[in-house]
Amino acid sequence: MYVFGFAIDWQSIPEATERANMPLFIAITVLDKILFFLVWCLVQASMIRRFLAPVPRREIIAVKGGAELARALNNSVSDAAFFLGIWRLCGVPLQSVVAVTTLPFVAHFLVLLLQGTLALAFVPTDLVQSGVMGSAVAFGWMLVAIFAIARSLGAVDRLTTFLRLDWLEDRVKLRDLMPYFWVFAAFAVADIFIQGAATRAFGNPIDWIALSAGIPVLYLLMLLPSFGNFGTREIVWANVFHGYGDEPTLYAFALWTNVIFLVMHVLIGVLFLKRALTLLSDLRKHPQSAESVRRPILRDALDP
Repeated sequence: MYVFGFAIDWQSIPEATERANMPLFIAITVLDKILFFLVWCLVQASMIRRFLAPVPRREIIAVKGGAELARALNNSVSDAAFFLGIWRLCGVPLQSVVAVTTLPFVAHFLVLLLQGTLALAFVPTDLVQSGVMGSAVAFGWMLVAIFAIARSLGAVDRLTTFLRLDWLEDRVKLRDLMPYFWVFAAFAVADIFIQGAATRAFGNPIDWIALSAGIPVLYLLMLLPSFGNFGTREIVWANVFHGYGDEPTLYAFALWTNVIFLVMHVLIGVLFLKRALTLLSDLRKHPQSAESVRRPILRDALDP
C-alpha cells in the first residue's frame, strides 16, 4: 500500500514509459519468464524423478504449469500447490515431496549467495544501496553458519529422523547435486544479461556488476508475502539501484516487469491447468493407474 499510495508518482509513470522501447522490453521480459519457468520445471522434474519416483516428466511439468496460475497471487501459494500436486502424483509422504522439491531452492540460494558475495567487492557503492546488499549477503552466510552448527550438534539429524527424512542421507549425495549447481550458475549469468538487456531497452541501463550484486537482494526480499510481488519488486528495485536512473523510471521498470510477469503467470497457468486438474482427478478416482510408473515404496527403492 505504501508503494502504490505514496512512493510512486503515478503521473510520472507514462512519461517514463514513453522513453522505453516497449516492444523490445516486453519481448525480453517474456523471454525472462519463459526461461525461468523452463529451468525450474526441468530441474525440479529431474530431482523428483531421480530422488522420489520415476513419474513421467510431462506430468510433473503439467502440475508445475498449473500451479503457475496461483503465482499470480503469491509465490508461496504457487509452491504449496505444486507440492500438493506432486504429492498426489508420486504417492510418497508429503514431507519427502517438500524436501526434494525444495532442493533446487537450496542450490539456487547458494549460487546467488556466492554471486552476491563476489559482486559486492566490485560494486560501485555510490550508485547502489551497498549496505542493503551487504546485509543480505551477511544474512545468507548467517543461515549457512546456523545450518552448519546445527548439523555439527546433531540437530539436523534429529529433525530429519523425526520427519522420517533420514533416507535423504543415503539417497542424496553432494556429488549428485553438483550438476544442478552448474545449471543454476549458468541461469544466474543468463539472468544478469537478460535483466541488463531489459534495463537498456527501458532506457535506464544498469551496470552488470550492480545487477550481479542486486539481483540476490531482490530474490531474497521477494520471499516476503505480497500480491504477485507488487510493491516488493518496485521498492527494492528503486532503492537498491537508486544511482542508475531517476526514481519514476526505476519504479516504472519494476512495475511493468510485474505486470508482464502477472500476465505470463496467468497464460502459463491456463495453458496447463486443464491437464493438471485432469491428471490429479484421475489419480484421485483411480489411484492404481499411477502404480505402474511409481517405485513400490520409497524405502524399498533404496535397496540394491
